[in-house]
Amino acid sequence: MKYLIVIEKTSTGYSEYSPDLPGCIATGETQEEVQCEMQGAIVFHVDGLKEEGMDIPEPHSSSSYVDVPA
Repeated sequence: MKYLIVIEKTSTGYSEYSPDLPGCIATGETQEEVQCEMQGAIVFHVDGLKEEGMDIPEPHSSSSYVDVPA
């Protein structure tokens, strides 16, 4: 499965979350680090849902950019 992740710059590095997996987040000092951490967090999150017998959310989020005059 492919989940959308949102990357945000913070005062100390980067953070990521997935709108399709509430509560699943990761942080890191670089974009590369947070991307790696988020991949592991998603696997951990999904494994936890499976262990609890819960449904695995289907990816449904998407993203796009909108141009607006500055």
